[in-house]
Formats: sequence, structure tokens, C-alpha cells
Amino acid sequence: MRSNSLMQTLREGSMPQILFWGLGAVTLLSIWAGVALNFIYVAGLPLLLLAIYWTVVDTRIIYFLMLGCIPLSTEVILPNGFGTDLPDEGLIVGLFLVSIPFMFHNIHRISSKFILHPISLMLLLHLCWIFLCMVQSQLFFVSFKYFLAKSWYIGVFFFLTGYFIYTQKQYQRLFWWVFWPLIFTIVVVMIRHSQRGFSFAEINFVLWPFYRNHVNYAALLSLFFPLLWFAPVQFPRLSTKWYLLRAATGLVLLAIYFTYTRAAYASILMAAGAYFVIQWRLIRPVLAIAAVALVAGYLYMSYDNNYLDFAPDYNKTVSHQNFNNLMQATYKMEDISTMERVYRWVAAFQMSQDRPWMGFGPGNFVNFYQTYTIKSFQTYVSNNPEGSGVHCYYLMTLVEQGFIGMIIFIALSFLVLIQAEKIYHRCTDPARKRIIMAVTLCTVVMDAFLLINDMVETDKMGSFFFMCMAVLVNQDRQNASQAPAFPT
Repeated sequence: MRSNSLMQTLREGSMPQILFWGLGAVTLLSIWAGVALNFIYVAGLPLLLLAIYWTVVDTRIIYFLMLGCIPLSTEVILPNGFGTDLPDEGLIVGLFLVSIPFMFHNIHRISSKFILHPISLMLLLHLCWIFLCMVQSQLFFVSFKYFLAKSWYIGVFFFLTGYFIYTQKQYQRLFWWVFWPLIFTIVVVMIRHSQRGFSFAEINFVLWPFYRNHVNYAALLSLFFPLLWFAPVQFPRLSTKWYLLRAATGLVLLAIYFTYTRAAYASILMAAGAYFVIQWRLIRPVLAIAAVALVAGYLYMSYDNNYLDFAPDYNKTVSHQNFNNLMQATYKMEDISTMERVYRWVAAFQMSQDRPWMGFGPGNFVNFYQTYTIKSFQTYVSNNPEGSGVHCYYLMTLVEQGFIGMIIFIALSFLVLIQAEKIYHRCTDPARKRIIMAVTLCTVVMDAFLLINDMVETDKMGSFFFMCMAVLVNQDRQNASQAPAFPT
């Protein structure tokens, strides 16, 4: 009788009421449990349940919701030393788990030409090499966590982006979902910062809860700037959206200036130069020159231990509270953040000599580098209490994945830029050409940041690293067939 009564209730359309009262009960229980256990994050369980429900009902909604959460997410330290970014990383993991059956269910709609595109194949090779390095890792569990994180980043931001972002309209939807939350965080940060006189010394204190530090903040603003720069031309000149986007461009540029981040300034200038390099079809010779310069620099530093000539003066290498003083110290190689990077780069060089082929295992630089450091490069912050990395993603790849892993990653980065230039010049649609150029310059900004930072595994930057690749692959597919890579 009860079973028949339940079925009758469902047929009469009472399911929304059951779900409503069920969610209300779960919300009250979650709040009570959060207070009782002194762990307030338990109160977020109802949001998790809603996310799971919508992920199953319509994966696309959760995908765009996750994009909107990227600028808003905050770093949370969990028990036993674990850390995550909420709410976006929870959504990323959920989307990854759902995407596996989702892709199998829609396998007939997925073009093999997307999977077999050179960028896709090189990215999969990169992931496969990480897996092999994980198997022989010095600390397997650390590398296993790294591999899982890399897998769900690639699965969500590359493959799901490839599935959902295939037309100009969908690209604009992606843009707006990131645009509004990002502008909100900028306004909040700028108001707080203005109350402290836009002080360089105070920048890290006005970013909570959205950003860990001014580098993360500057990275997201800088990589989004090319997308924003090309956005107004998609709308009629002097229209409301045109004015809005022009004003936002000025706001973001001003915000980048007040991040006081040297890497942001350099990356924007590099992106501006890359625009002309791509227009003039010079990407191959420029990359060749860059590769030769890197190899020559490496050989020079390693020959007869020339790198020892760059050891800093411990007593002069200090923190600076004034940005002008910081720039002068950088030029004189007396800035503590710059020289601490050199301290770790030297350690990375030493480590690469010990395990050159497959490295120490993904995620393991921090666990092993201290024994490879050279005391003459030590600074006041070399004890590294926050456990940060080598501050150069290419060197980090060398240490953790060996020379082969570093070559694969550099080849992937070069291939994306070479393919982007081809895709841009093959395209005949002016609107799509602007999209291609925007995501390409976004990639240039990220490549520049990776020279002195290791941020591919962060939600604020790693997300765009893979999304830009997916957009480029789909634009190439449209060039070839004038049809989306994943037809609906």
C-alpha cells in the first residue's frame, strides 16, 4: 500500500515538494552538524547535493557555474594538511566524475578529429608521461594526488570545454560567466586597497578571500585581459555592451598596475609583441630563437659552475615595502623574492643531475630540494614555511618528470602557439579570428608567467591553460569543415 501511495504521489506531481522539504531538512541538519562539530564547511552539504543533482540533470549548467566560481573561490585548509579551493574545485571533481559516463554516453557525437588533433595528442602524451613518472615516484602517494588533479583539470577544462564551447555564442557565454564574478572581485579589492592608499605593502592583505596572494590575482587579471581586449568589437560600436567592455578594460588594466607584479607587466608586454609576431607569421623563428637562448643559457650556467657567480649578498637581499625600491633591487639582484627563486633554481639544477630521466616524481620538488640547495644562494625566507615550489614551471617539470617530461611540456607549449598561428591565418571569419587571437594571447600570458611561477595546477590559471587549447582545437575543426567539432 505504501509503495502504491508513493507512486500515486509522484504521479500527482508532488515530487518538487518532496525535494523541497528534503533539501530543507538536509540544510537544517547540515547547519546543526557544522556548529556541533565546529567545522562550518559541513553546512555547505546542501549546495553539494544541489550541484550533484544539476550535474546529473544538465552537466552544461554546472560547467558554466564552475566557470563563474573560478574568480570567487577561496583556498581552504582541511584537516590533516589537505587543502582545496572552494567551491570550484568541488565542482571540478564532480564534473570529472560525471564526465566519464557522460562522454561514453555521447561517444557517437564526439569527433575523432578532435581527439586526434596534434594539440590533443600532445596533451595526452604529457598526461601519460606524468603517469609513468608517478609509478616510479620517490613518494608515490604525493605523485598519485598530483596525477589525479592533473587528470580532472584536463578532463574538465580541455575535454568538456571542447564539448561545450564550439560556437561564437558559446564562447561569449564562457566569457560572460567569468567576466561578472571577476569584475566583482576587482571592485572589492580596489575599494579595500584604496582605503590603504594603494600601498604596495598592503596588497596581499586586501585580496582575501578570493586570492592567495598578489601573484595569483595578477595572473588571473593578466590572462583574462586579452579576452577582454578583443571582446568589445563583437558588439556594435557605442552600444551599451561596447561601453561596458571598454570601461572594464580600463578597470582591469588599472587593477593590473596596482597588483605590483612584475610578471604581470612583462606578460602583457609579451602578449602585445606576440600579436604582431602572429600577424607577421613569425612564430616559428621567434620560438627557435627562444629555444636556442634557453639552451645557450643552460650551457653557460652549467659550464665551470658559472652559476656560482650570481650568488647574492645575504645581508643585502631583503624584502622591500616600496615598489620603486623593489624594482631597483631586482635590477641589482638584491630583491629577496627574485634571489629566493634563484636559490631554488640552483637546487632544481642540482636535482636534475641526480635523476635526469624521470625525475623525483610529480609533486615532489618541495619534499626533496632542501638537500640539494647551495648555502651561498640562501636568503632570509629559504626555510620555505608555506611549502611553495620552484617558481619556474619548466624547471619544476624537469625536476619532477625528468628531461623527457620537460621536453614534452615545452613541445606542447610551442605546438599550441605554432598551431594557433596556422589556425588564425586559415580562418576567414573576422569574428572567429578575434576569438583565436584572444585565446592565443591568453596562452602567451600564461607561458610568460610560467617562466617565474608554477601555477598550472592552480584553479585561477590552470583552468584557462587547458580551456584555451580546447577552443583553438575547435576553431581549427571549424576551419576544416565549417562545422562544430561536437555537433549538437
